[in-house]
Amino acid sequence: MKAAKIFSKHNYKQVLALSLMSLACLSQAAPVSQVQDAAQLRQIALDFLTLQASGLSNDVQVTVGEVDKRLNLQACDNPNPYLLPGSKPWGKVTLAIRCTAPAPWLVYLQANVQVTADYYVAANALTHGQVISLSDLSKQRGDIAKLPAGVITAPEQAIGKTMQVSMASGGVMRLDALKSPAVVQQGQSVRVISHGPGFQVATDAIALNNAADGQIAKAKTSSGQTISGVAKNGGIIEIVY
Repeated sequence: MKAAKIFSKHNYKQVLALSLMSLACLSQAAPVSQVQDAAQLRQIALDFLTLQASGLSNDVQVTVGEVDKRLNLQACDNPNPYLLPGSKPWGKVTLAIRCTAPAPWLVYLQANVQVTADYYVAANALTHGQVISLSDLSKQRGDIAKLPAGVITAPEQAIGKTMQVSMASGGVMRLDALKSPAVVQQGQSVRVISHGPGFQVATDAIALNNAADGQIAKAKTSSGQTISGVAKNGGIIEIVY
């Protein structure tokens, strides 16, 4: 009977020691993975889209849709937002947010970006081939997301350019309706300037095509060689090596 009591006491101490060891191990175990905060994802999308559209206007309003409540995403160290290829940062937008660590995932959010900015319309009827001056433009203000792509938002984008189409008074001015004036014209005598590190060579040539500032122009030199370069104001074709 005495031996049984001694054994029971020893057994109790052993069980107690094992229990304490188990508690110590549990206290050192990794914490349960946290779930990604949906509100944080919406704020990331809001900040990203506001920044993307801020270059167009200081009057930007962004509304971000709800995150799918069925998702159970692990908290991300550094969520990375981006627009889908070909997307514009205004109007109805689909935004992606990607996570790479600690667990990879990808989520899409819907948003609407309203950008209120100045834009320009035709102040009077414009004809094909007409060169645009400041008096031909009338400033308006509105949500450019509802306007055609390539809307003119600054007078210098249109002044001095030529209309490629006719337009009624009040028509929205667009970049694709305008053509830059040719700074090099076919048959014109041009100056070809070639330069690179430590050298510059200039020669005369005859232009083989019309080209606006920044476009590719071709010319034939007196030796019969055909060259290509970038058209510049003043009848210059520049070749950079």
